[in-house]
Amino acid sequence: MNIIDVTIIAIYIILTLGVGIWISKKASKGLDSYFLGGNSIKWYYLGLSNGSGMFDVSGTAWMVGILFLYGAKSFMFMWIWPIWNQIFIMVFLAAWIRRSNIMTGSEWILTRFGDDKSGRASHLIVAIFAIMASIGFIAYFFEGVGKFMTIILPWDLTLAMGDSIWLTSEQSYALIIIFLTTIYTIKGGMFSVVATEVLQYGIMVLAGILVTIYAFVTISDAQIEAIIPAEWNSILFGSELEGFWSGKLQAFNDLIDSQGYKMFGAFIGMSLFKGFFASIAGPTPSYDMQRILSTRSVKEAAYMSGFTNLILFIPRYLLIGGIVVIGLVFLTPEMSALESISSNDLEIILPKVINFHVPVGIKGLLLAGLLAAFMSTFSAFVNSGPAYIVNDIYKKYFKPEASPKHYVKASHLASFAIVIVGVIMGFFAESINSLTLWITSALYGGYVAANFLKWIWWRFNGWGYFWGMLGGLIIATLQFLLDQNKAHFEVGSWLYDLAQIPAIYIFPIIFFVSLLGSFLGTWLTPATNMDTLKSFYANVRPWGWWNPVYKALKNEDSSISKNNDFISDMLNCIIGIVWQSSMILLPIYFMVRDYPKALWALLVFAITSLILKFTWLDKVKQYKN
Repeated sequence: MNIIDVTIIAIYIILTLGVGIWISKKASKGLDSYFLGGNSIKWYYLGLSNGSGMFDVSGTAWMVGILFLYGAKSFMFMWIWPIWNQIFIMVFLAAWIRRSNIMTGSEWILTRFGDDKSGRASHLIVAIFAIMASIGFIAYFFEGVGKFMTIILPWDLTLAMGDSIWLTSEQSYALIIIFLTTIYTIKGGMFSVVATEVLQYGIMVLAGILVTIYAFVTISDAQIEAIIPAEWNSILFGSELEGFWSGKLQAFNDLIDSQGYKMFGAFIGMSLFKGFFASIAGPTPSYDMQRILSTRSVKEAAYMSGFTNLILFIPRYLLIGGIVVIGLVFLTPEMSALESISSNDLEIILPKVINFHVPVGIKGLLLAGLLAAFMSTFSAFVNSGPAYIVNDIYKKYFKPEASPKHYVKASHLASFAIVIVGVIMGFFAESINSLTLWITSALYGGYVAANFLKWIWWRFNGWGYFWGMLGGLIIATLQFLLDQNKAHFEVGSWLYDLAQIPAIYIFPIIFFVSLLGSFLGTWLTPATNMDTLKSFYANVRPWGWWNPVYKALKNEDSSISKNNDFISDMLNCIIGIVWQSSMILLPIYFMVRDYPKALWALLVFAITSLILKFTWLDKVKQYKN
């Protein structure tokens, strides 16, 4: 690596540490300051921070691979996460969540179900799961950043004593980066996280712009047209996804056939089904919800969520599109010589392009940008996870009366504990990868039904929530275990056939079981206390089936009005999804020089932005706080 690139990375790390530590004094006033920034951070800083936290390395590498292979259609693959939740949050969920005036997602549950046994059961299952998820993701980051840095950086940091290897080079790199990130995250809490993530966002955007310019300067339109088939640029699809690569690139078609997306119409239908319910369910209890709760008001929570969408996708896909264009032109000939191509070959496109096809200076900034992407996502989890330990378990059940400084110190210890446990688990890379996949599978599988019902149905209670989540988690886990052990099943057996079904097609089963647990848990136990329901409804004001609660409130206060915005909110969500999609497709078409389609994407972006200005933004401006 050139000394210029090393210097750029060193300057970035020094700047990040300096900013994080310099601003950390603001975090010492209490838990609100430490975890929520005292609700004093401006919404656009939180939006930049939120966007930066979503700009992760592993996700970027995956997006580079699927865009390379599937072309423009790959933007629909993100619907399985789903990325729509950012639109639903922007349109109505951010306002609902922020009105609660609490600190964590599990504490929010108590405002919905009350502080009795059922409420505490639902509160505890969310808190424990949030902590497990934070530890699992830290372990995943430990493994991921070590592998990434080892591929990119030239130095061997293996630590050995005689014939015994104490630390591999991957582990040494991971420990160094995690140690540096942990210093400012633990010391400064939300203030340091937001300040450093704003800096990191700037680095990532600069890296994306420079890669875009380099790709345009060094690669001609003719070179791109010679590689990319016409179908690569199309977003139209039928019931089946046909391979569109030809000649020496037939191996790409074989990979498409083997990845489980062949029945593309059914895949998109299932993604739409899952995406709708998962998006209404709201954000999982992690850093995304933490940013919403950190805003100064309900109005600013909505602004922040909308701003996150606006600043995330275009810069990110300029970077991804630039990497893919360079990879298509320079790596495709090399890959065409392979007898077969696997998913692993797609995952290393990003580091290969950086190592061999990016010039000095841009390489350093690009590495600093991707390092920033890792550090911002990691710091977000290190800040959000301990909030559940200290606020939802330690403070609530063990030491309810203590000074703010005591809780801040407890937060420091909780943060260290989460990082240490995550790192220890990260040393067992093979097993932790399975654990992390189980967490993400269970998170989105078991989380959806119960969290969908909590918003819209007054009779849904704490036990319904508990058993609904538990039922979904069990089925999601069984599905994951089948998938992990499919190599051990006899070909042709029912277990083998069941294990071959992609996870997205199992979602209706998980959803149904979770719904069944939710309904049985609700109908077999008493309803939530009416005073709790009235307080929640008057404060949050959701739409849905709340008529008995609304009538009870109306008898006490004739000025209370019902939320009748369901249809307008859903229309805004549909427009928002089109708006979001245009921000993904615009940089993709721009980078592959398909200017007519880029102009169409720009026109769609302009029209949907104008519509949302009148149907969403003007409405948000009328919020009282």
